[in-house]
Amino acid sequence: MSSGAYVLYEDQIDRINTALLRLLKKAEAKCAILADKDGHLITRQGFTQSLDTTALAALLAGSFASTREIARLVGEPEFSVLFHQGVRDHIHICLVGERCILAIVFDDRTTIGMVRLYAKETADRLRELTTPAADSRADLSEDFSESAGEKIDSMFKE
Repeated sequence: MSSGAYVLYEDQIDRINTALLRLLKKAEAKCAILADKDGHLITRQGFTQSLDTTALAALLAGSFASTREIARLVGEPEFSVLFHQGVRDHIHICLVGERCILAIVFDDRTTIGMVRLYAKETADRLRELTTPAADSRADLSEDFSESAGEKIDSMFKE
């Protein structure tokens, strides 16, 4: 499903966690989980102690994979938002860019409208934080390796 390695650095995770905490406070939600489309947990915030967040991340990815096929069958490219309503807890799930899924668990202390509003705002912010712009660090590493290799080669040629 993915197209290569997906790397996030510690400072990116810190900014993602800050965005998730802001979302939880504004939307009055219980917890937020960010996973990649392959089902790997990226990070989580809020009251997640009673949740198996690793399994939840995998199931979120599976849910979006099956939903993508449902969308295709009805002529849509993809459904970008899912909502599941329970007796006590509810979950709002949305895509973040091309590679991530954001899930927000909330209860009746807030409304789906509030959660959707702040989820969209947060997804836009997370999209910025998770785009391959971070790959510029990999480019720097490649430039350094190339430069170091040239220096070493020139030392042995002399």
